[in-house]
Amino acid sequence: MSTFDRNNQVPYATAGSYADAGIDQGLRAYMLGVYNYMTLGLAITGLVAMATVYFAIDTATGGLTTFGLAIYASPLKWVIMLAPLAMVFFLSFRIQSMSASAAQTTFWIYAALMGASLSSIFLVYTGGSIARVFFITAASFGALSLFGYTTKKDLSAWGSFLFMGLIGIVLASLVNIFLASSALQFAVSVIGVLVFAGLTAYDTQQIKEMYYEGDGHEATTKKSVMGALRLYLDFINMFLMLLQLFGNRE
Repeated sequence: MSTFDRNNQVPYATAGSYADAGIDQGLRAYMLGVYNYMTLGLAITGLVAMATVYFAIDTATGGLTTFGLAIYASPLKWVIMLAPLAMVFFLSFRIQSMSASAAQTTFWIYAALMGASLSSIFLVYTGGSIARVFFITAASFGALSLFGYTTKKDLSAWGSFLFMGLIGIVLASLVNIFLASSALQFAVSVIGVLVFAGLTAYDTQQIKEMYYEGDGHEATTKKSVMGALRLYLDFINMFLMLLQLFGNRE
């Protein structure tokens, strides 16, 4: 009887090992897709931002060109500022009805619009400080995302706390448009760094848990795009908060 039991345990153990290996391989491919989309989105944003400011500044005089005046000093600036926000809502609400290729294209367009919107930071901060803060953000983001991916602790309890912090940041930022308080801006930046640091780990774990082995290519791609969007927003906002704290102004 003992021989019979041992012989029957081997196939089940082997099958289970193969299943686990398949899930692990699929999960790694899925998360790699998320990070690839996010990285490419950041690259598009950076290139568009640099191209925009290149055409906006007259290198001979240091002043704004006609193009620069149009996007930074005319009502068009509000369109450029608000267009990325509109694209986020559009992608979030419509992605289920989109094809995977349409979701990808929308994400690339969003990243490009964000680049045009963020190009103004080159008018406010020195190029060296922007590069320094970017690498600080990248290192911090990588560590936090790795923690969110590998930790066994359930981070779902962080969600409501981080969401309330995010709402508080938005409201305080709107109020400070009228107050123009440097102390309030400093507080918003510090709290913002903490909130988006937490969101990076939280979102990474949530994106990981969204993976389902039975999803087809279309569903997996759309999940990857939405996951990339979440992490992209965490990265960009953490970068901006750190830039406000440590960036050297022109």
